[in-house]
Amino acid sequence: MTNRHFGVRGLLILMASLLLFFLPSVLYAQEAGNPLTAAERTDFQETTRYDELMAFVSEVADGHSDIHLTTYGYTFEGRALPLVVVGKVEDASPEAVKASGKTRVYVQGGIHSGEACGKEALLVLLRELSKGQHSHWSDELVLLIAPLYNADGNEKVNLRNRGRQHGPVGGMGQRANGMGLDLNRDQMKLDAPESRSLVRLYTQYDPHVSVDLHVTNGSHHGYHLTYAPPLSPNTPSEIDEFLRDQWFPEITRTVKGQTGWDMYYYGGARRARGDQPAGWATFSHQPRYVSNYIGLRNRFGILGEAYSYATFQERIQISYWFTREILEFAYANGGEIQERTAQADARSLVDSSLGVRAVVQASAEPVDILMGEVVEETNPFTGATMLRRTETQVPTPMLEMGTFEPTEWARVPQAYFIPPGSVEIRELLVRLEAHGLEMVALEAPETMDIEVFAIDSVTTSERVYEGHQAQEVWGSYSGESRMLEEGTIRVPMDQPLARVAFTLLEPRSDDGFVAWGFLPNTLQAGEAYPILRSGPIRQPDPEK
Repeated sequence: MTNRHFGVRGLLILMASLLLFFLPSVLYAQEAGNPLTAAERTDFQETTRYDELMAFVSEVADGHSDIHLTTYGYTFEGRALPLVVVGKVEDASPEAVKASGKTRVYVQGGIHSGEACGKEALLVLLRELSKGQHSHWSDELVLLIAPLYNADGNEKVNLRNRGRQHGPVGGMGQRANGMGLDLNRDQMKLDAPESRSLVRLYTQYDPHVSVDLHVTNGSHHGYHLTYAPPLSPNTPSEIDEFLRDQWFPEITRTVKGQTGWDMYYYGGARRARGDQPAGWATFSHQPRYVSNYIGLRNRFGILGEAYSYATFQERIQISYWFTREILEFAYANGGEIQERTAQADARSLVDSSLGVRAVVQASAEPVDILMGEVVEETNPFTGATMLRRTETQVPTPMLEMGTFEPTEWARVPQAYFIPPGSVEIRELLVRLEAHGLEMVALEAPETMDIEVFAIDSVTTSERVYEGHQAQEVWGSYSGESRMLEEGTIRVPMDQPLARVAFTLLEPRSDDGFVAWGFLPNTLQAGEAYPILRSGPIRQPDPEK
């Protein structure tokens, strides 16, 4: 239950606020300058297509000094990716946005196009902003709203996509982008132009907060939305603690008070598997997932997953309220958000240890998870079975597996060194540059103490996953003095993106270049891993 108490006046205000959002087509259809989403126009049977969306965002931005429409990149099929910048800034450029000094919040929808409610909710929010609602946010925030990330997938509408999901019954786009890639598995390898466009946005605008809106399915639970912070155990403590201890509890209470709906940490009820017990289990810690990756950039990453078996209209509504309350919290706590990201940026990781492989941890005691029930309904246009949530909520004690602990560690060096080499090595440099990492080429040969990873064995997966065959190497580091040739690329690790560089370059990392199989012709048992790292920092002799 909420800890907020409403009198009669408060209840009337609450009902009015819900009506403003729950019946947008009734309120806006008669007014010029209030475009409707496709969902609203069709009584939530359809979702907004790319051209409709571009017309919508153009209309809400037209003539507004605090709403600027721009683009931040392109899809595989050549569609421009829209970005709406909302705030008291001169224009939509990264320079103007950062010069404001305000807390920058990026929100995206449609990374998986069948999960369309985030896109629709962001359009509704943009319409409200264009009408002067939430104007106080601009005192402290600049919003970067990208309502449709996977624009190619959005256009591949099929009535049988996500068939058991409760609508939109008129069809929805597909999960993959135009290349057939899952954009929420591409954040480290950057195979897709959409992914490179996104990290370019991160580098140029440097948002303090990034929100990624999805739809889940799986377990029949009792939550309208589940959420997650960055799950990598290498996430800065400043980020993880603030999200878990303050941000998520506050928005959970507030959304419950506004809507009566429950939210909780992302998970699914699963049976025991191997050495893992049964319980409520989250997804992977790997930064190939967008929200996890944001944490490695020392920023607040927030994942939101509306419940698949709620109606399409309810999924839009909960995505709206989730996003709205995230922004309210950011507005009230912008100073601390900026302070925490600055602390993470300033802290040197050199000669500390970070995890390279991790395993999920079970809670010490069971927690009550709200499980639910569904009923079967029929899609009137396909005859297929859809599932619809009921109001049933059953508190069910179970272990919760929502955090990760490293099972293997590696030292963070002062720098990594990438000697000039093969086509494979040059491709790695292109991807490091795309991530926005600081790198510098040695202008002359230089002798230094380095560590070399000697490979004992290599395994290569037979399965092709997201266009790659995964590899894993075993071996150990040893120190030596070596002359590094001119043109060797030095990747310093006293930079803010050190966590990203470490994850990509450490040979035992479970989400780096080796893990994704980028060096199949280079990695051989008995040979050395081609990327070197500096030796440990030598402590001064206390007697001298």
